[in-house]
Amino acid sequence: MTVAANASPVVTPAEWAPQKAIWTAWPADPNEWNGDLETPRRDVAALIRALCIAGNNVRLLVNGDEAKASAAAALSDIAELIPAKYGDIWLRDTGPIFAYTGDDKIALRFKTNSWGGKYDLPDDATVGDEVARLSDATVRRFDFVLEGGAVDHDGEGTILATQQTLLNPNRNGWSKEAAEAALAEAFGAKKVIWIDEGLKNDHTDGHIDNIARFVAPGRVVCQAPAGADDPNAEILDAIAASLAKATDAAGRTIEVIRIPGVGLYRNALGEISPASHMNFIIANDVVVVPIYGTATEADALSALQAVFPTRAVVGVSSRGLLGCGEAGGGSFHCITQQEPL
Repeated sequence: MTVAANASPVVTPAEWAPQKAIWTAWPADPNEWNGDLETPRRDVAALIRALCIAGNNVRLLVNGDEAKASAAAALSDIAELIPAKYGDIWLRDTGPIFAYTGDDKIALRFKTNSWGGKYDLPDDATVGDEVARLSDATVRRFDFVLEGGAVDHDGEGTILATQQTLLNPNRNGWSKEAAEAALAEAFGAKKVIWIDEGLKNDHTDGHIDNIARFVAPGRVVCQAPAGADDPNAEILDAIAASLAKATDAAGRTIEVIRIPGVGLYRNALGEISPASHMNFIIANDVVVVPIYGTATEADALSALQAVFPTRAVVGVSSRGLLGCGEAGGGSFHCITQQEPL
């Protein structure tokens, strides 16, 4: 069922709210992974194990018989395998964003234009409808481009976003005012906190979920530079400074918590990659954090454990998902979408 976009107010739960399930997808197209599916599959399997050990219900999309068989072999039935068509595994951006109108769960669906026309894959435009159908949520459609990783919610009407993504001419050609009006319509947003730009070489044009995340109303975690050679040092300091001046929808000054960043990280091709500990997924009783074998990761995990004292904080390698060249480019938050209770 599809309803008009202005039917009733929307409440978008924060990621730390109780969850019914976490949706993700199994790497299935070797062309999207430089011919190597096993490396990203190891990372996805490790993520799913960490989520399931904590008691989460993981619903894993599998595209084709080979993907289904390999997922079953890797995960020994700990996740629910669901046959579905999808372009690649970035469900944060191509899947629905779940919200509520009153007691009714809805699936917010936006247009996709392949991250500004860069990665046009079959079935990316339709997988969100399939997830909505499988979750038995009513679809609410909006006639503008938006990826889920481009917005972060506090559950009380405040949204974090970057101008680099939302105001990019390769999306909607929005002004700041037009973007804020669209987010108010879609999510019931009362306040948007704007960050200028994201990490260098980010395939998504600077998604917010790679640089700054709400961890509670009025509290945002971001990263600090990890050494003099950190290629994002100026960007990370600018993010923290911008957040420190911001207030949320309730008028609170944002409490900024900085954790050690990844620092200079080069992929297998020697390219500087947008590796980030901010691409964590908050789930029931656990926070799964991407790690990359860098010197600062232990301190970053320790700092995040202090932020999430009631949840286990688990570091899982995400080097395969980050990939190299045109393959990969994201991490755990990018490939998941939580369905709230």
